[in-house]
Order: sequence, then structure tokens, then C-alpha cells
Amino acid sequence: MSRSPALRGDLRAIVQAGIDAVEPAGLVIRALDRADFANRDERFRVLCAGKAAVSMAIGAVRALGPRIEAGLVVAPASAQIDGPFEILVGGHPLPSPGSELAGRRALEFAESIQPGERLLCLLSGGASALMAAPAEGISLADKSRTTERLLRTGADILGLNTVRKHLSDIKGGGLARRSASGCYTLAISDVVGNDIAVIGSGPGVADGTTFADALATLRRFGGLHVFPRAVVERLSAGARGGLSETLKPLEKPAAFTLWSVIGSRQNAMDGACREAHRLGYKVFRIERPIVGDARQAARDYIREVAEKTANLGRHFCVISSGETTVQVTGAGMGGRNLEFALAAATEILALGPGMQLASLGTDGIDGPTDAAGAIVDATTIERSRKLGLVANSFARNNDSYAFFRTLNDLIITGPTGTNVGDLQVLLGVRG
Repeated sequence: MSRSPALRGDLRAIVQAGIDAVEPAGLVIRALDRADFANRDERFRVLCAGKAAVSMAIGAVRALGPRIEAGLVVAPASAQIDGPFEILVGGHPLPSPGSELAGRRALEFAESIQPGERLLCLLSGGASALMAAPAEGISLADKSRTTERLLRTGADILGLNTVRKHLSDIKGGGLARRSASGCYTLAISDVVGNDIAVIGSGPGVADGTTFADALATLRRFGGLHVFPRAVVERLSAGARGGLSETLKPLEKPAAFTLWSVIGSRQNAMDGACREAHRLGYKVFRIERPIVGDARQAARDYIREVAEKTANLGRHFCVISSGETTVQVTGAGMGGRNLEFALAAATEILALGPGMQLASLGTDGIDGPTDAAGAIVDATTIERSRKLGLVANSFARNNDSYAFFRTLNDLIITGPTGTNVGDLQVLLGVRG
């Protein structure tokens, strides 16, 4: 059973079009061009945080130019930016000492707002870990251990960020509380549903979750006994009413917060769909987000594709997006897209021989690996068997990275500078 290099080229082109559609600088420029700033003499202090922080800062410079009084960028790596920007590097997916330095500096930055200035927060996925300011009594190590435990047990981003907000001085509207002029947030969403209070743990907006919700999340993902004592004690005290809550919608500072989601998984799907149409494919778009356990999500996905593409003709393309989770029980290395692809590899033959599927993180990073995801096709399992690889064994050990590395089927993009969750593209050619 042969593989089609030409089809692989189309697959790459469609995936790249999806990533290009959420290029951060362009999204920021278009959003600021549309914004109605009544006072054109108004000046800005610009805080950029997240995996797309550098590109978002570049967009702000192009759109606002000399109206930027000062800027702060919190990113995964250092970079050169024209304009008055201080650049700090934080850790991801776990917060680092640099993350804490960045979080404290961001709070000082918000407090420095002067009359006639506005705090503009350009936010993207990853900001929760990159910009940390642990609350009193909570150490950075406590936050890291809590985050790591929640990730390993398959907590979704809503639950994870509910906990992080209630362990932080900056998240859950903490940044907005420090600014005399409120906060205007433009966000690129890596969150299914585009909830602004979840993106980056919502430093510049009001929060609807509570200490009780955070405590319930710990109970759901492992139980209170597996988390640091200081974390459990803080959340328990807050749930009893002994600590101040995160910023709530009816509080005065919340009235001075404005926000807009300027890019999301839908934009990436739009770009991928346009390219697929241009290349001559009939396109089926799965609007529902691909979520839940990565392995089960892959099996459900293949069944849905089998049902919905029966009448699409000879050449077709299926495009979807979302963010799955992984429960880590093995000692291997992988990520949610790699786990999704490995589970799909054992099912894809049900669709016929001419199928190829790419699943990748739009940020170019899948879990603790250098891969964005992987490609599978109808030959994947056959080729793996010839090399002595047992797919189910790799799956049980959460070692999907090693499986696809051996097959040379990893997708390696490097960090893309954007982040809108995961993208899946399936191309089919029927004989």
C-alpha cells in the first residue's frame, strides 16, 4: 500500500494555511484599526503575555506607534522588538522563577498607569504559566506541583485555570484591580468556547469561578491529599469565606474592563478550509470542538468522519479543531495530539486506503516534546509492525512520541508564535 507524496504536500499546505490565518501581529493590527478610541491623544501601556506575546507586541507597535508609552512582554523566549518594550521570559507548561518575576513586574506595570493612559493587555494561551504571582502563603513550587498534578490527571483548561486563579495575585482579574484606568484585553484564544475569563486565567477581566469551584477541581482530579498542603489550606479557607475572592462582575473595577477575542480555532479552520477549497477538495467542517480524552476523541472522530463523508466524492477534506486531554499513567513521552494520532492510526483503515490525517498543536508544541503532532495514514500500523512496534504498547506507556519518531511521521514546525489549540486535517482520496 503506497503513500502519496503529493497528497502529503496538500496536507502540509492546508495545515500551514490554518496556522497563517491566526498570525498574531495581523490579528492585533486589524483589531486596533477597528477599535474606537475616542481620544486619539490617549497613550497606552501595553502588556503582552503568552506564546503569541512577541508577535502581538509587533502588531501593537505597527498599529499604535508613538502612542505606546511603555511596554512589557512576557514570552517563552527572548526576542528583539522595536519600541519601548521590556522583555521577560517565563516557564511553560510549568511556571518558573522567571514566571514569578514576570508576574510581579506585570502588577507593578499596571500600577504605573498615569492619567490619560490606558492599560492594553494583549493576551494569548500560555500566559497562565508564563506570568505567575503566587498569593500569600503559596510558593512557586506549590503552584508548579499543583499544575503538574492536574495536567497528569487530565484536567481540562477550565478546571486548571480555576485553581490557578485562586492561588494567584494576578489572575482572575488581579491585574485589572491594580490599574487606575481599568484594563482593555485583546485575546487570542486557545480555549474551547473562547471564554475570556479562562484565556491566560483572565488577568484583566472579571471571574465567575469561586474558591469552592477550585477545591472541587482538586477533589475531581486526584483528591485533596495529593496536592500541596498550603494549596489545600488556602482553597479551603477561601471556600469558607475567609479570603477575598477573585474580581467579580459586579465589583467596581470590573466596570472598567473591556475585552475582545480577536483570534480563535475558528479562524484557523477558516484558513484551512479556504486552502482546501483552492486545492480542489470537497470540504466537510466539524464545527463541534474535538475535546475529552485524546484516545476516545480519536475513535469518536473516525466514526464521525466515516458517517459524514460517504457522499463527499473522490477527493475530500475534513477539518476540525479543539483541545483534548491526556491522563498520564505511563513513563513515556507524548502530548495530546500525538496520543490522538496514535489512537486514530488503529482506526483509520476503516475509512479506506487513501486517507491521511494530521493532528497538531497550532503553537508547534505538543506536550513536553519538540513536535507539534503527527501524521497517520492507512499504512501507519502496517509499517510499524514491520519495524517491530506494537502500537498498543506505546499507547499504554504514553510513549506516542517514540512511536512516531521511529516512523518519521512527527510534525516538526518549531514554535509558531501563535496558539489557538489543536487542528486536525484529514484528506481522503477514494479509488
